[in-house]
Amino acid sequence: MSSSNKQITLYYSKLSVYVQRASMVLEEAKVNYKKYPIQIFAPKPDWFLEKINPRGLVPAITYGGPDVPGDQPSSEATVIIETPVIMEFIADLHPEANLLPKDPVERAKVRLFVDAVNTHFASTFVGFIVKGDSYQTVIDGARAVQKLLPDHGKWAIGNQFTIADIALAPFISRIELASKRGVGKYAAGENKLVLDALNSPEFAKLKAYSANLQERPSFKATFDGDYIIGELTKLLA
Repeated sequence: MSSSNKQITLYYSKLSVYVQRASMVLEEAKVNYKKYPIQIFAPKPDWFLEKINPRGLVPAITYGGPDVPGDQPSSEATVIIETPVIMEFIADLHPEANLLPKDPVERAKVRLFVDAVNTHFASTFVGFIVKGDSYQTVIDGARAVQKLLPDHGKWAIGNQFTIADIALAPFISRIELASKRGVGKYAAGENKLVLDALNSPEFAKLKAYSANLQERPSFKATFDGDYIIGELTKLLA
């Protein structure tokens, strides 16, 4: 069996932004994979902590080994955790998907964009929506990301869709969704301030980019807005 055809099981939660990153990579690479649900806010089963991730976090994948039920992971399979590692692993496993450029300069641009998202924008989802941080944190993060977008091309590094784009999609989409639906711990009216800012001329490039991201089939296949809002509403009650 070739390395790209070995079994893959994804341990996931539909609520998790990081799981959506991993899921989008798998969808883009057209991987035939299985999914096993893990409740991110519930105690984790012993088998998961012992055999998959002792920190209890998702996403995680098992790669290779026999095709077994998700709650009976084989010792013959390789366990891969941490979202950036999973993203690059799948991209390298399926080079035909062109999710990670071969050119060292372009590859560096991808990693720099992912780092910028992780450093300046990723935390704003939990900060603004879950903790009630100021809307200004979202605006500052949006400025940092938009500054890196090229003048030409639909995607983060130009005309090629890569894991850089996947890195941002789950975060900006959830901030937009929760702000539109009025769900979050933010101060009254700050969701409107976020939406007004992101729809302003200043963020025209980021707005077009976000729209392109959310039209991507891999995004649509891995994003359940009603479920996310329902779970966030219960979490924040």
